[in-house]
Amino acid sequence: MRQQTRDPQPDPTGGAPASPEVTVVVPARNEVRTIDACLDAVLDQQGVDLEVVVVDNGSDDGTAERLAARAATDPRLRVLHNPVPSIPASLNAAVAAARGRWLVRVDAHSTVPPSYVARAVSRLAEGRWVGVGGRKSAVGRTPAGRAVAAVLNSRLAVGGSTYHYGTRETVVDHIPFGAYPTALVRELGGWDESIPNNEDFEFDQRLRSRGELLFDPELEIAWQARDDVRQLFTQYRRYGRGKPQVALRHPGSVKLRHLAPPALVLWLGAAAATALRRPRLAALAVAPYAAAVGTAAAVIDRSTPPGTDRRAVPLALVAMQVGWGLGFWEGVRDVVRARTGRAPAVTRADGGGPGGGPAR
Repeated sequence: MRQQTRDPQPDPTGGAPASPEVTVVVPARNEVRTIDACLDAVLDQQGVDLEVVVVDNGSDDGTAERLAARAATDPRLRVLHNPVPSIPASLNAAVAAARGRWLVRVDAHSTVPPSYVARAVSRLAEGRWVGVGGRKSAVGRTPAGRAVAAVLNSRLAVGGSTYHYGTRETVVDHIPFGAYPTALVRELGGWDESIPNNEDFEFDQRLRSRGELLFDPELEIAWQARDDVRQLFTQYRRYGRGKPQVALRHPGSVKLRHLAPPALVLWLGAAAATALRRPRLAALAVAPYAAAVGTAAAVIDRSTPPGTDRRAVPLALVAMQVGWGLGFWEGVRDVVRARTGRAPAVTRADGGGPGGGPAR
């Protein structure tokens, strides 16, 4: 039997409604194509008293107007405005306004099944975990986007990032779109606003000083992937650029897989320089990587859905790896400039657009 959503119950003394059990936080910027689907899914959650706090990051595509219209008809929805595009600032604004005991993040380009929030809260209520998250299953809207999604969902592409493909419950070092005790988030000071990218990974490292993070594959969020390979390259370049700053703060969090893309970029750069004088040697140097990409793409291609641009699969693999590696070296440059007194260029987060938060 389907369980009905419970609206916040009125105070028996006649006062204001009791505080909701859960606050769902949604950072958003220019998400007019997806915001309705996201809010429909969140507001259809079963078995929990909840409020939804959406923080608009200065949208100019009609998102703000859609939010205002929906908030006018559903008292569970509250809309805040943060005109400066910043995911950590938006999350902190939502935390400051949250009334729920538990905090659950859902991005504006994602949807969740009706039992998602109730299950996340039930796992937190066990008292064993400081944070809970599940599978981030990429989906595509376009033929190239479906290729991007297939790559993002493959272990051959994302390595040890369990939340992309995991099927077993396990303790992890990072969860995407996590669920946390609200009081603990406040105690830790929320998300660091000086880190515009990788802010969720950095927060999870601080959180791990208080306990363990649980990956629960029964929690699954459908997440809209980038629509083409060029957008994917830009996204992963931004992810990589944020990594050095986080690595300096939490050196123990650095894994071999984080260093592989920067090493690849150096290798490809050296091959490109060699090609000017010794093209055969350069081709031999690049050949193993090209073969690895071709093999991985062939395997991933077997699981792509109908309507996928299969030619984009190997391109997406290269875009992820080279984009992340190139961004990493740009992040190193930023750190050096900051430490020598020269301010780096600002790496602005996209305020909730696809992939605005989770980092590798």
